[in-house]
Amino acid sequence: MPEYRAHFDFDIRFANGGGLSGVGFRLDLPSAEISDDELGRLLVAHLGLALVDEVELRGVRVVEEPHRGSRGVEVAASASQTRVVDLSHPIRAGLVTYPGLPAPTITPHLTREDSRARYAPGTEFAMDVIHLIGNTGTYLDSPYHRYAGGRDLAGLDLSTLVGLRAEVFHLEDAWDAARRGIRPETLADRDVRGAAVLLHTGWDRWFGAPEYGVGAPFLTGEAAQWLIDAGAVLVGIDSLNIDDADPSTGSGGGERPAHSLLLGAGVHVVEHLTNLGALPPRGARFTAAPPAVEGFGTFPVRAFAELPA
Repeated sequence: MPEYRAHFDFDIRFANGGGLSGVGFRLDLPSAEISDDELGRLLVAHLGLALVDEVELRGVRVVEEPHRGSRGVEVAASASQTRVVDLSHPIRAGLVTYPGLPAPTITPHLTREDSRARYAPGTEFAMDVIHLIGNTGTYLDSPYHRYAGGRDLAGLDLSTLVGLRAEVFHLEDAWDAARRGIRPETLADRDVRGAAVLLHTGWDRWFGAPEYGVGAPFLTGEAAQWLIDAGAVLVGIDSLNIDDADPSTGSGGGERPAHSLLLGAGVHVVEHLTNLGALPPRGARFTAAPPAVEGFGTFPVRAFAELPA
């Protein structure tokens, strides 16, 4: 079903004095058919304004464009059917997830041919061994990944990993090469308490290619602290790292404020997500549960979202 947004300039005057203006503003719409009066009221609701006296709109254009999560526009829901969206990269032998880390290897423990001698005629099995670092494919970081005394994978509460309300921030056009860090101001229009915050940067298009390791967007330490204070349960990103890990910036191998803050506060981190563009800003349920491995801090997950069909 197509989604629409309005592009416009505006002037708002308040009943008790003062005003507010905007240029090139963009707002989600419930449908393509909307009057200027309705759009004005939607703008006021989105901005959370009080005592508005008059709204003047200029140059209104309605464009077919995916929603970005404006307040006041509800996501349609259906309880009868559910659609599942896969958000994980497949793992295969030789896959390079993060530059410098070893790729997984897959070797047979028992081949189908050899198994035929062990089982009844017509019965055969394949048993394989995979050798991989926990930071492979789409994976989850537990507090133990960063802190020796933090919870390991086996110690995580499943209720913080399964069926979380997802707040998806579509940020493909909200950062550039000169300012790659996602700041708290970009996230501050949402209620993220108890939610999985998923950062859609579009960087997953380079996954597996050399470009993936250079110039990737990341979450600033200030934004990580804002998410902690706002009550987020999990933060995921479709980029190289939740922190700035680009060696060309001088930060690669250095401080990791987002990891340190989030994992220190018990907020899970999921890195190398993909296909976040298929999710609406609100209305999905997110799951990313690793196996319960004791004494281990990070491991691949099959991350997915459930949506009303």
